[in-house]
Amino acid sequence: MQALEFHQGGRSGVGCSIWLLSGTGDGPPLAQDLLQRGWRVHVGVVTPEAARAYGSHPRLSVQIGALEQDGAVAAVLDAVRPDWVVDCTHPFASTISARLERVCRDRQQRLLRLDRSLVEDKTPSHPLSTIAALEDLRSLPLEQERLLLAIGSRHLAAALGASPAREHFARILDRPLSLQQALASGLSPDRIACVRPGHLAGGALESALCRHWGISAVLCRQSGGPVEQLWHELAAREGLHLILLSPPCSPGEQALPLQALLEKLGAPSSQA
Repeated sequence: MQALEFHQGGRSGVGCSIWLLSGTGDGPPLAQDLLQRGWRVHVGVVTPEAARAYGSHPRLSVQIGALEQDGAVAAVLDAVRPDWVVDCTHPFASTISARLERVCRDRQQRLLRLDRSLVEDKTPSHPLSTIAALEDLRSLPLEQERLLLAIGSRHLAAALGASPAREHFARILDRPLSLQQALASGLSPDRIACVRPGHLAGGALESALCRHWGISAVLCRQSGGPVEQLWHELAAREGLHLILLSPPCSPGEQALPLQALLEKLGAPSSQA
């Protein structure tokens, strides 16, 4: 089992505490809100880069490392003994969410999950389709489309195998492994863009890519939050057909939108 590194508050923080598992999107502002409410917050992230987004606070500790086994989750629960575990991981990070749900259920540990679902416009101003799996691309009328794949690099080959689109392009993260996977999927280098999402305000980079490649349709993950919102806004502005890939079936823990989650957690004094 990979060793976990503890920073800032070390292993302290037992009592009136929350174990928050997240990345760098929703996690830092949620941690600050919980700290202001009086909680001790123990944050779990995978990389040192993600840990730096949380700053420092006397009631904040950060644990770095992947929780690759049930025993790793149990070890942190033993060390932190949190009042609540809050799963704020990516909606498509189904393995860690299922692991948290399983271990917390067995130990009767209270667990909440952040629900990032966007409030959908019943009459969107752009063509919109939702699919449950990449195989469902086969049923969409995409034969005349120039399709931008914005689903990450790991599943590009599967998407290309299922998509009937006339031409394909990909927007991936600016990491060596992402580029290797994109090239291995069969895409040529001139149809791959390595970018950092949100690097330019208002989706300016994504918008420029769509215009440069003549994109007519975009496939992205229905993950909620600012990334999905960006694609909705871009599709409306550029008249694109947006295709949303639904997240895997959520595990059994209670999922709440942000404000409802904060109300459920309350303040430490209300948990006595």
